[in-house]
Amino acid sequence: MKIDIYKEIGEICITMQDGQKIFDQIHPVLLVGNAVELNFENVILCAPLFFNTAIGRLLEDIKPENIDCLVKIKNINSISSTAFKHSIEHAKEYYGNPEIRKAVDEVLLQQAEDW
Repeated sequence: MKIDIYKEIGEICITMQDGQKIFDQIHPVLLVGNAVELNFENVILCAPLFFNTAIGRLLEDIKPENIDCLVKIKNINSISSTAFKHSIEHAKEYYGNPEIRKAVDEVLLQQAEDW
């Protein structure tokens, strides 16, 4: 499966909704072991929130090594590539370490209650 991010989202990919749109398309494909190519040609900027939602959440039920093999990123600029790498590393820690996940969840819950 190939997805042109520019055609799906536009030149700026920053919101959770943008990421959810991509996640919804690729998650079922990856669950059955098929590869996905994400083409970022003409995309100017992708924020970590976009990548957290589109890709990071995949690590909840797909092994990191499978993501590495099955998700191909093409034509991404250096700024967005850095955001992608940071997002994946944080997702690996969050989903791979129950203690970190519990601590992060507790902090987020406390912050939500304080609002």
